[in-house]
Amino acid sequence: MHKKTRLAYVGVVLGVALIGLGVAYESLWCDPRELLQESADPQAPHRLSRDGVTVEFEARPLAGGELQEGSFANIRFKVSDQVSGQPLSGMAPGAWIDPTQSAPEGDRDQSCKARVALFLKSSIGARPLLDLNSYFLLMMNKDASLTVIDPTVSVGGVTSTMARIDLPGRPADWVATSDDKQVFVSIPERGKVSVIDTETFTRVADLDAGDQPLRVALQPDQHRLWVGNNSSDPAKGGVTVIDVPGRNTLKTFNTGSGHHEIAFSADSHYAYVSNRDSGTLSVIDIPEMRLVKTIKVGPHPLSVSYSALSQAVYVVDGEEGSVRVFDARNHQLRHTVQAEQGLGPMRFSSDGRYGIVLNTLENQALVIDASTDKLIHHIPVAAEPYQLTFTKGYAYVRGLASPKVSMINLASLGEGRSPIVQGFEAGPAAPRQAGDLPLAQGLSVSRDDNSVFVVNPVDNTTYFYAEGMNAPMSGYNNRGHQARAVIVVDRSLRELAPGVYGSTVKMPAAGKFDVAFLLNQPQIIHCFSASVAEAPNAGRRKGAHAEFIGLDRPLSQHSAITARVRIVGDDGQPRLGLSDLSLRYFLAPSSMPRNLQLEEVGEGIYQAALTLPEAGAWYLHVQSPSLGRKFAEENYTSLRVLPAATSNASETDVRNLR
Repeated sequence: MHKKTRLAYVGVVLGVALIGLGVAYESLWCDPRELLQESADPQAPHRLSRDGVTVEFEARPLAGGELQEGSFANIRFKVSDQVSGQPLSGMAPGAWIDPTQSAPEGDRDQSCKARVALFLKSSIGARPLLDLNSYFLLMMNKDASLTVIDPTVSVGGVTSTMARIDLPGRPADWVATSDDKQVFVSIPERGKVSVIDTETFTRVADLDAGDQPLRVALQPDQHRLWVGNNSSDPAKGGVTVIDVPGRNTLKTFNTGSGHHEIAFSADSHYAYVSNRDSGTLSVIDIPEMRLVKTIKVGPHPLSVSYSALSQAVYVVDGEEGSVRVFDARNHQLRHTVQAEQGLGPMRFSSDGRYGIVLNTLENQALVIDASTDKLIHHIPVAAEPYQLTFTKGYAYVRGLASPKVSMINLASLGEGRSPIVQGFEAGPAAPRQAGDLPLAQGLSVSRDDNSVFVVNPVDNTTYFYAEGMNAPMSGYNNRGHQARAVIVVDRSLRELAPGVYGSTVKMPAAGKFDVAFLLNQPQIIHCFSASVAEAPNAGRRKGAHAEFIGLDRPLSQHSAITARVRIVGDDGQPRLGLSDLSLRYFLAPSSMPRNLQLEEVGEGIYQAALTLPEAGAWYLHVQSPSLGRKFAEENYTSLRVLPAATSNASETDVRNLR
């Protein structure tokens, strides 16, 4: 029994809504009366006024100075009323960054709008260099590290690894702040919690977190981080409280021995800490930092949850198979739900209506209706369920002894109703075959809240599943490390202040870029400009780089082209005599890659003839074993191929955008 109940894990969910861009591309239009006032200072905000709305744009490096390739920059759009100057909140804009394409001066706006129309028409078939509605995957590894994956380039077998973050020891659990700017990672063997800055993807601090810190949880107002201490010394078991802004330890509470799960009241007034071996629940007054009550709750409390709807705390005991319900205001026992042995993790849907408890021994998910505190469903799920998360429409249950993920349709729940259960295979093998799993979840909700990422630790792949599909759409391999858990770091535009929308991005290359901005109501689309300088010693850093020639314009389907590329060394001189240079190309998102040998035609220029038979976005990577793996990862371009039936009409499409 003890072996089963130790698998009672409750994870952290990042469900950030995807920006809605519901504008038909045919309806975008150009108003010749629009006024664009650009300052001579390239870092000053650029301004667009049209249809009663003013949009100001700026791109400022985090480190100051000028924008440089490889550096991080804050992208900001301020949207206000043109007459009154009042900020306009809740506008949900979209934005993209792509290299500036050559076009006659009078056609620049139309060219920009046509490209944005293509982004909107087919987000898979045509991708910009940077999508400011994008996200990253942060992978927890078996070793002492984290991996950052950019899903937008994880196609066709090409590596998507963006960064690796070293840790002082092997991680156990983690939690992200609500703005995704920081991630806190527990390191039990070091007694630390590492702080990860997700704007730069670096470890910025290691905080003292007591003896054997495992579970980490942020209270709703994000002011304090709570860390469960699973110390073998009864005098050190409990929770450590860390001040998030100050990054310092505030207090340690000796609440009891064993594993600890942590829940909070919605107003961040109370923290509720379960103490597994002591069989108790500790109630802590957060403003006063005072332990106010210790409640005997059963022989083996494994999880604790809070429902804002019922304003109650639910404590699950795995040994006696019970769920005790305590009133969150007076902390008195209100009800006891009796079930079977083997109960473990419990979580509530986002509205607080349905609490789902996993029974690892019975392979079931039990549903409690918070409006009545009644047990209304016993639902068969994946074998040995041990992890649980929610989207708006479904509860996802991960089985330890099965590769299957079960999906419970939340709309089908209710007393007297028959729940609808679906499922999909997330990899070829059951997670238990990997062994040595952390506390952190292998399930994470994507930012659109209707899809999930699922780590299979056996084949080291993270699968992406969108609701409504029969199987995962894609998978991301964590090369060089063994993935154990995943969370989504959202980089989409957020409203940072009234009417101010922004994101932080890494500038990938030097050059001049169009920063396309889209607003739904009123319908506004415009391309601002940004220039990115080459980083100092860029040549030495890269060793050699590829310059693609004549691939900056869309092509029509079935066009026979000659792909040309110039290879320039770290001294600025052309690299001659590369006999192992090849071109790897494929259609996004994940078609079978093809390879061609590139032949030298003089002065460091290499070429190959190819035909691109399908419409969409093609990725072209230059590879050379002698130049190394890093060269292959960094030297690529994209090429848009228009359908044959529509390529001749592309000019008409552009005119329709006016």
